[in-house]
Amino acid sequence: MEKFIWAFIIGGLVCVIGQLLMDVVKLTPAHTMCTLVVAGAILGGFGLYDRFVEFAGAGVSVPISSFGNQLVKGALQEAEQNGIIGVLTGIFEVTSAGISAAIIFGFLASLVFRPKG
Repeated sequence: MEKFIWAFIIGGLVCVIGQLLMDVVKLTPAHTMCTLVVAGAILGGFGLYDRFVEFAGAGVSVPISSFGNQLVKGALQEAEQNGIIGVLTGIFEVTSAGISAAIIFGFLASLVFRPKG
């Protein structure tokens, strides 16, 4: 039960940081998203993001910052096995399922729902 509480608190803090970037720093939503992805990548590169995942679970594995962590993790894993070319292939290998799902479900949603505008 305690892990659920920490996931809620830490995930909420990630959202608060994103909201503060938009409200106080006046970043656009796109800049805020990129900032969170880069922050996740930097934390993942230093091996800190996995510690957050162990502690808070879905609280940090669901937000967009996790995407940055996965990019770096995939690049580092493939670089160990395949050298410098692994940096490029690793990024695509680790994230391809999530990106493909987003494209497919976005397309299916566009068939079902009509945009207002």
